[in-house]
Amino acid sequence: MLHVLAAIHLTPGSRDAFVAEFNRLRPLVLAEEGCIEYVGAMDVPTGIAVQAPVRDDVLMVIEKWESEAALAAHGASAHMAEHRERSRGLTSGTVIHVLETV
Repeated sequence: MLHVLAAIHLTPGSRDAFVAEFNRLRPLVLAEEGCIEYVGAMDVPTGIAVQAPVRDDVLMVIEKWESEAALAAHGASAHMAEHRERSRGLTSGTVIHVLETV
């Protein structure tokens, strides 16, 4: 199983629009073969001293995939291509980490 952490950096003022687009996309991704989990999350302020500074402009996508092939198919899917087009101008960059359980 692969774990993916994707930090999507949002352009100023685009948070609500991007979250709506992500929520449109999510059921399509969850229906993909090999998708175990696909959820968006954003920083929340807490009183925990070791917490990193809150980032209001970053949406984290937390994913689990059965295999590298399933993850590759996800990236090449028509709905992801459409999502990238619909998100144009809402994001300023993405950093993706692909991990495996140790």
